[in-house]
Amino acid sequence: MEVISSAVDLFRTTLITIPFMQLFLLILISTLLLLFGSLKLALLTNYLFTFYWGFNANFGKIDVVSTNNFSLFGLVYLGFGSMVVMLFLLSFRYKAQQ
Repeated sequence: MEVISSAVDLFRTTLITIPFMQLFLLILISTLLLLFGSLKLALLTNYLFTFYWGFNANFGKIDVVSTNNFSLFGLVYLGFGSMVVMLFLLSFRYKAQQ
């Protein structure tokens, strides 16, 4: 029960500021992709937006080019994010079986 309480407290105290223009572009692009029937691209757009802002919130002040300051968690975060994008791109090769 204490773990849940600490997790709820973390979400209450965390503040992430996302610029309005980027939110507007996300909603616009996602809506257009969904209207034109491209569900996979809409999901990828939302994933990349979440991935970008998750990275920006955690590692925004770190120089990504310099590996001296980059933590192991940052490399794991980028690795898993890259794997998800690669799996998504591979999924375009396969058609849904009906």
